[in-house]
Amino acid sequence: MISIIKKYYPVVLGGIFGYLYYHYIGCMSGSCPITGNPYISTLYGALIGSIFVIDKVWKRKQEKQKE
Repeated sequence: MISIIKKYYPVVLGGIFGYLYYHYIGCMSGSCPITGNPYISTLYGALIGSIFVIDKVWKRKQEKQKE
């Protein structure tokens, strides 16, 4: 259970930061494709968070191959 939380923590945190970016900084006119929509902004933040998860998995696989 703990490993699942650690694995998806950056994705959830990225989604939260994506929404907060929309809420506090986002585009008010709605013409901005990422920051003008809360759903897209949240998904974009989660995508950025998932990059960190993929990077960790990639590094672990490379370390195991070296051994």
